[in-house]
Amino acid sequence: MNDVSADIPCRLQINGKTYAADLPPSVTLLDLLRERLDLTGTKKGCDRGQCGACTVLVAGKRVKSCLVLAVSIPDAEVTTIEGLSPNGQLHPMQQAFIEADAFQCGYCTPGQIMSAVALLAEGHTHSREEIREFMSGNLCRCGAYNGIVDAIEQVVAQQNRNHTGEAA
Repeated sequence: MNDVSADIPCRLQINGKTYAADLPPSVTLLDLLRERLDLTGTKKGCDRGQCGACTVLVAGKRVKSCLVLAVSIPDAEVTTIEGLSPNGQLHPMQQAFIEADAFQCGYCTPGQIMSAVALLAEGHTHSREEIREFMSGNLCRCGAYNGIVDAIEQVVAQQNRNHTGEAA
């Protein structure tokens, strides 16, 4: 008879560093990050996958870390908000959020930024409406949505300038 409470070996690449431990099978990626690794930039909001405050990147794709069991993604590459600026220099999206005043209380901001970074990689930036649609899984109780869209559009414009060789 199997012991369902037995710890399971778990190995992940988190922000470029290897993490390996035996974990209970019920530990979510969010709880691993916040409670065991002290990476508290990822926020616990609803704990039901509805608000997006816990959004991180797994293999470059956005996921709501409260819905993912850590042991279910062996050897995955996980990027949290802390991993966007490993050398202390802000990621362009982080800088754009500051410049566009894209947050008020800031609680949802890490999840918003991680989702926006994935949104850029996915190419869903052709219009404000498309950006809003693909960011709809991230809620902001303060209503900073216009600033969030402005920040994303700012990064898109910067990337387009850099791609065409124009002066930034």
